[in-house]
Amino acid sequence: MIELADVLAGTGGTLSTPAAMSLVFGQVRIDSRAIEPGDLFVAIRGEVHDGHRFVPAAAAQGARAAIIRRGRAGELAATVPELILIEVDDTLTALGDLAAHWRRKFPIPIVGITGSVGKSSTKELTAGLLGTRLRVLKSPKSYNNEFGLPLSVLLLGPETDVAVLEMGTFGPGELASLAAIARPTIAVVTNVGHTHLERMGSQDGIARAKGELVAALPPDGTAILNGDDPRVAAMATLTAARALTYGRGEGCDLRASDLVDHGLDGLSFTIHWRGECRALDRAPLLGAHSVYTALAAATTGLILGLTLDEVATGLGQAHEATRLLVVPGVNGSTIIDDSYNAAPVSALAALGILARTPARRRLAVLGDMLELGGYEEEAHRIVGREVARVADGLLTIGARARIIADEAVARGLAPDRIGQFERKEDVIVALKAELREGDAVLIKGSRGLALEDVVAALRGGRR
Repeated sequence: MIELADVLAGTGGTLSTPAAMSLVFGQVRIDSRAIEPGDLFVAIRGEVHDGHRFVPAAAAQGARAAIIRRGRAGELAATVPELILIEVDDTLTALGDLAAHWRRKFPIPIVGITGSVGKSSTKELTAGLLGTRLRVLKSPKSYNNEFGLPLSVLLLGPETDVAVLEMGTFGPGELASLAAIARPTIAVVTNVGHTHLERMGSQDGIARAKGELVAALPPDGTAILNGDDPRVAAMATLTAARALTYGRGEGCDLRASDLVDHGLDGLSFTIHWRGECRALDRAPLLGAHSVYTALAAATTGLILGLTLDEVATGLGQAHEATRLLVVPGVNGSTIIDDSYNAAPVSALAALGILARTPARRRLAVLGDMLELGGYEEEAHRIVGREVARVADGLLTIGARARIIADEAVARGLAPDRIGQFERKEDVIVALKAELREGDAVLIKGSRGLALEDVVAALRGGRR
């Protein structure tokens, strides 16, 4: 709940018509379809759509007011006379300014999480672990950019003990801007990979962009860094805040040893912290790479007051800790749904899970991995080599994924076990005809392919 007085103070906006300063809004939203009665709509002008077109739709949904670009009140007042209109110079800037103003009202810890891979999983597990003792706000979905991050911050309330926010970047300066809004007191960096290499030019460029979050910490803050990733570990030099490392290396502040991957039955490992250790048996995490997710969450919990016993118990509980799901498929098959996004590291990790899944046949459906720049061909070939090692069959979607198929054939996978497609609809038809009782199929590709549509079409019982 946010008062009109706060909206005006935060945005520097002006009212087109008089209204009581004590007027209260429900939530701040930028999607007119999500508006609920009493909400405040912000008309963002994007690359494709101008949100001002949807002000009447927001009003019809029950919006109480709208933040609009200065000079648009005249035309809009005629169509939505019941709506309070707040004019600003730029609506996206106003959204960020409002969130920054709102953040200052809540002197609580805020955990900002960034990295090339694993941001969402780390956010989910961290929020779940902290939630065993504290009242936690976490970013909805993947609200991690200049639109979503302010909307997440604006969900803070007097009931919030700590917020866990995912923070992404497509280039230099973006994380610094997001950090200026959220003012994180804890920064977690998962890794520096190849995602967005096309935009940022090199892994060092990616590291510089991710490091902006660490550099924004206050002196009394804490950087939680993947000590097994040299580019991440080096970010300790970017801040006057305390820096702690996590990983499997001996020199990490929080360390995991004795790691055993039980496939779909989870992970076993021992965590070490300041001379103490605790053993976890079959924690519900999929893939050996997920130990890093657990360690990042554990370090955050420990510095926010959880005991090592509480951390171990919390990690042993089921949380929404990964986008990867295992669901029943058509004809008695099993679907390993990792369809949300793809990068070389995460694709190899997902193939590792496929390899450990009990199955009559193991099939991989892999789409293009995007925004890899000059690393594109090598990345797809690396994945193709692993496919040849662990999979009994391969279906690809897109021109780049053909490189995966070519490399898999070169490494010994028979050509007649490979299908290459341009449309996911054709993959669905092929899989419905192919899948049988006991088959396991991994589905993974970049976000732009929306391969969750394939998963949705394949879920269910028998034909």
